[in-house]
Amino acid sequence: MQLKLQTKQLKKYLDILKHKFEENNPPEHISDKDFFLKMKEETAPIYALLEEWEEEALTFVKNRLVNVHPQQIISTKENIELIILHSYYIDARKRRYMELNQSSHYIFNQILNEIEKVK
Repeated sequence: MQLKLQTKQLKKYLDILKHKFEENNPPEHISDKDFFLKMKEETAPIYALLEEWEEEALTFVKNRLVNVHPQQIISTKENIELIILHSYYIDARKRRYMELNQSSHYIFNQILNEIEKVK
């Protein structure tokens, strides 16, 4: 199932972004165009995958009796978009970042568990 693969890949991206948040330094200037272009290029595949995942996940949630609400899917997508930005610009407190990360992992795990139940 495509949703399962997408979810697993997004979980891997979350771990990569968390490492980036913990290990990298923010840009010297928030308006650094080269940094922004580099970030945009590196994150384009994540954003594309996230769009596909949202569509698949919403369809999955709406067509089945599962323990995940459609609003949770939308919120998770928004959280990951925030995580991406915070991972590069390091402009969030670590606690807030970890809350976003854990919340996203929780929903991903819920979806993976629901997919296993359906099989």
